[in-house]
Amino acid sequence: MLPPQPSPPRPDPADGRRVDLVLEGGGIKGIALAGAIEVLEERGYRVNRVAGSSAGSIVGALVTAGVSGTQLAAILRGTDYTRFQDGPFYTRFLLGKVLSILLHNGIHRGEYFTTWLEEQLAAHGATDRTGTFADLEYEDPDPARPLTTEQRSRLVVTASDLSAGRLRLLPRDGDAFGLAPEQLRVVDAVRASMSIPVVFRPAKWRTAGGRTAWLVDGGLLSNFPVSVFDLPAGQVPRWPTFGIKLSAKPDANFGVANEITGPISFAKAVLNTATGFYDRMHIDAAHSVARTIFIDTAAVRPTQFDLSGDDEELLHLSGREAARKFLDGSETTPAWDFERYVATYRSPGSPRS
Repeated sequence: MLPPQPSPPRPDPADGRRVDLVLEGGGIKGIALAGAIEVLEERGYRVNRVAGSSAGSIVGALVTAGVSGTQLAAILRGTDYTRFQDGPFYTRFLLGKVLSILLHNGIHRGEYFTTWLEEQLAAHGATDRTGTFADLEYEDPDPARPLTTEQRSRLVVTASDLSAGRLRLLPRDGDAFGLAPEQLRVVDAVRASMSIPVVFRPAKWRTAGGRTAWLVDGGLLSNFPVSVFDLPAGQVPRWPTFGIKLSAKPDANFGVANEITGPISFAKAVLNTATGFYDRMHIDAAHSVARTIFIDTAAVRPTQFDLSGDDEELLHLSGREAARKFLDGSETTPAWDFERYVATYRSPGSPRS
């Protein structure tokens, strides 16, 4: 584990470089998210709030605990992801994996991950931390501004509630489980969000009414909750919300047609339609593309736990390069300009107002 380092400065109310982040999930591809955040911080941006699912929630938990982009990249690149594969010994074999899925609805326990994340948060968080969402209460620079429930936390974690058939935004939906922010542990919310179906066992929670709830990867319903911190239509944002998406194509998961030619492609179409349903319902593609950093991570699989050093370097540099192109522009896209974004999408009379 890396030794504790000074935390990055919290955004100052008068600091025009404040930014909210929405991070897509993608398993071990979170290293690319770290590379992008590293560049944003080098350019003077200071992370204000973070929303994410799966890998995005892991990165968000670390960033809101005070971990800098450089620290984050070092932590994620120094992690032995093979240890996340903590299923019983028999899951080394195909039949064992099938047995574990039949018995436990997933191959790996997720216990090592929970321990790992708690150790990181304890090492880098405040000395008086409770480990709950009470540590992450958001203070808006304008005390008189009303905030939605999800906007009152510096971290928003998505999880898919299979029992209720709906998306959960934590800590906002903690009351469904009888959990106030000061009772809901950050590691428990992230553990639920990173539970890739079949790969990891679902998180079993208890509802306020005493029923069992099965929570899995937030990406099953919303892998990119880009609108979570948006102000209501007609209100001009005071700082940007950047999305960071782990795909090179701006139209990925924004209504791409599914070609169905047989039972296998039909099953994939069902999954693709479910994954991102909420995203497509709430996102206007042009509005989202304008503020999103797209990182090409296609060369690495989300569950490629045996990452090589070259793979880690590729992810890290891909994140850095994507953020640089977003901020500085390229031959095909203009440089990021917050005033232009507001005039196009958030001013009175614009398509989003």
